[in-house]
Amino acid sequence: MEASMTNNTDKEADYDFIGNIGEPIPKSNLVGKRICDILFGTLFGIISLPVILIFAILVKLTSKGPAFFRQERVGYMGKPIIITKLRSMKNNAEKKTGAVWAKKDDPRVTMVGKFMRKTRVDELPQFWSIIKGDMSLVGPRPERFSLTEKFSKQWPDFPKRLRIIPGLTGYAQIHGGYDLKPNEKSKLDNYYIDHYSLRLDFSIAFETFKIIYTGDGAR
Repeated sequence: MEASMTNNTDKEADYDFIGNIGEPIPKSNLVGKRICDILFGTLFGIISLPVILIFAILVKLTSKGPAFFRQERVGYMGKPIIITKLRSMKNNAEKKTGAVWAKKDDPRVTMVGKFMRKTRVDELPQFWSIIKGDMSLVGPRPERFSLTEKFSKQWPDFPKRLRIIPGLTGYAQIHGGYDLKPNEKSKLDNYYIDHYSLRLDFSIAFETFKIIYTGDGAR
C-alpha cells in the first residue's frame, strides 16, 4: 500500500498543472451530492448490468480486443483515478499517436462503438467509479494527465476544473456537446463549479436524459 501511494505522489509531482488547480470545493459541501451518487449510482448501476453484458458481447463479436477499456484519468484535485468503459474504438487506437483529443466522426470508432457513443452506453461501467467515490453522476468529465498538462499550458484556467469531483455527465456536455474545444469546455466546467448546487446537478441530469434520446453531442 505504501509503495502504491508513493508512486501516485511521484506521478502527480511530474505535472505542473497540479500547482495551478486552486482552492477545491470542500467535500464537506458535497455531502448531499455524495448521498445522491450512492443512491442513484447503485440503482442505475444494477439496472445497467444487462445492457453492459449485451454490449460487451457485441464488442467482442465485432472487433478484436477486450470488451472493456480501462484508462487512468485525473480526478479530484489532480489525484489519479481509473475509469472503465465499454471499448468503442479499435483496439490500441492510440498506440501510434499517443493521447489524442476525441473528435466528431472519429475514424477509430467501431460500428458498435458509434451506437454506444450516441446513446452513452459505453459510459455505463463508470457507475462503479461513482459508487466507489472516484466520480460523481454530475461534474467535469475526467481527462488524461498528458492532455490536462498540455491544455493547462495553453489555457491557465483549465486545471481549475479539477476543483470538484469529476462526473459521468456535466454542464459542458449538455451546453456544448462533445465537440467543444478544450478552452471552451474549461469555461463551462468552471462556471458549473462556481455556481454548484444540487438543484443544478438535477437539472444537468435531466438534460442529459434528453440528449441520450436525441443523440446530440455524441462523438
